Order: sequence, then structure tokens, then C-alpha cells
Amino acid sequence: MRKIALAVVLTLALLSQVALGTAVAGEKKDLVFVIVPKCVHAWFDEVNKGAVVQAEALSKQLGVNVKVDYRAPQNADVVEQNTVLEQAAATRPDGIALDPVDYEGSKAVIKEIQERGIPVVLFDAPAPEGSGLTSVGNDFSEQARLAAEKLAEIVGYKGKIAVMQGFPSAPNHAERYQAHLDTLAKYPDIEVIEGGIDNDNIEVAQSQAAAVLAANPDLVGYLNCDACGSGVAAAIEEAGKAGKVKFVSMDNLIEILEYVKKGTITATSSTIPQMQGSMSVLMLWQASIGMEIPKIVDTGIAYIDETNIDHWIEMVK
Repeated sequence: MRKIALAVVLTLALLSQVALGTAVAGEKKDLVFVIVPKCVHAWFDEVNKGAVVQAEALSKQLGVNVKVDYRAPQNADVVEQNTVLEQAAATRPDGIALDPVDYEGSKAVIKEIQERGIPVVLFDAPAPEGSGLTSVGNDFSEQARLAAEKLAEIVGYKGKIAVMQGFPSAPNHAERYQAHLDTLAKYPDIEVIEGGIDNDNIEVAQSQAAAVLAANPDLVGYLNCDACGSGVAAAIEEAGKAGKVKFVSMDNLIEILEYVKKGTITATSSTIPQMQGSMSVLMLWQASIGMEIPKIVDTGIAYIDETNIDHWIEMVK
């Protein structure tokens, strides 16, 4: 159903560009769409790249300047993110795409922004029930189940597996973490232990994983919930456990792909951040001209291992 919804969105985009492009271009109104991620992180840089590509395409199609204003909080902190949101809203943009650190903590700010007539969509996060917001992303539980099932298969459905959390209040990270636990719980010979909390920080992921590896010499597998897999992989290598501790990570950053190529990361279950940025801008543009937009835009999941790693490295580079 989500794939069908995405196809409908793409069709509507093409039709609306033809039908409304001339009118919008005639107004000669430049457009600004703001992207507010959780924090400074290479994964969000890829989201921004996709947003910029979409903005450039719309600029050519509409005959106006469509700009992406990328505003990344330094830290994954709800107060800091709310400040960034308020500052962005004060510039009166044509729309804001947000990856919330904590939706409940930002709910009032989001409502205020919408009351000013500024469209808001979420990306890389599910839209909470009753929020009325559009979610651009993928099925995060499905993504985590895929990763956990693959790791369980690789380790022969037995042994000790560590699961690292991302930023616990982030809805997508929380969904993935719970799906990891629920999937592994099906296998009685798998013991699950806490793998640390990286708070969406690669260096923290590395130090947390190093401590877990040192305390659990019998560890056979690792899972994580965000795009900090390069930190876990570095810790595995430093512990001399490459190839011994199987690690199925998240996402397709080039650093993660290079660890897959080396074999330190066995596989990665990936969102497609560039597509999330692109579709967020497209949804915001449609909302800004009064079009009804779908509640869910599924940008897909990719499974990457030794069989297709060269293709992905070439594509991401």
C-alpha cells in the first residue's frame, strides 16, 4: 500500500507541475524550504543533498528560485531543536521538514508554526496518531526486523547479541530498537544484552561498543538503531573481533559501506536519505500551493551485503 501511495505522489507531482507550474512561475515568487534534522550528522548531510537536487529540479520546472535552508542543531536535544525551529519559522519559509528528536517535546512549537500558515512535514520519523502530519520515510519496524532476522540467521540462531540504541526518544530509533528486541525474542537460544546508547553520535557509539565488547568476550552479534554503525565497526576492529562478531548495521553512508566491503559489517539495512530529502521538498512544495498531500510517503528500504556492495559504493560516491 505504501508503494502505491508513493506512485500516486509521483503522478500527482508530474500533473501538478504541468497544471500549476505556469501560474506559480508567473507570480515569480521565490521559494524557501527549511530542513531541520536531529543534529549535525553525515546521514543528514545526505538528506540535504537529496533536498537540494529536488529544489534545483523545481527551480527549472517552475522558473523561480527554489532554495533549501538546511539548519542542523549541533546536538540531538529537543530544546535546541525547538530553538532552531522557532528561528526558522521567523524567516517565514514556504515549508519546514523536521526529523524530531522528541515529537511530544516539539508538538507545541509545530502547532504554532502551522498556525502561521507554514506547512510542516516529518521525515525519517513516523507521524504520531492524530497529528495530521505527513511522514516521509520508511517502515522503521520492518527495517529493523529485516536486520535482526538476517543477523539471527548469520549467527545460527544462537548466542549473545548486543543491541545498541540510538537517541531513545526519537520515534524511528525507538521503533527500530523495539522491533530488534521483538524479533530476537522469537529465538530461545539467542541471549539479548544492552549494547549501549549512542545518542546519534558516532564517537559515542564507538566507545559504548568498545565497553560492551570488552565485558562480553562471548558476544557473537551486534545490532544498532541509527546511522552510527561506523563507530560500532571501529570498536569491533579495535577489539580484534572483525569477522567473529557479526554486525548488521543501519543505513548507507559511505563509511558504513566501506566497512561492509571489508567484511567488518556483514550487512546493512538501509533507508535512502537522499530520497527522503527529495520527497520532503516535493511534499512541502505541493502543500505550499494548497494541494492535499498523502499522510505517508514510503521511500523504501535497501538490504546491502557483499553481493551488491560495489554497486552501492559507486552510487553513493
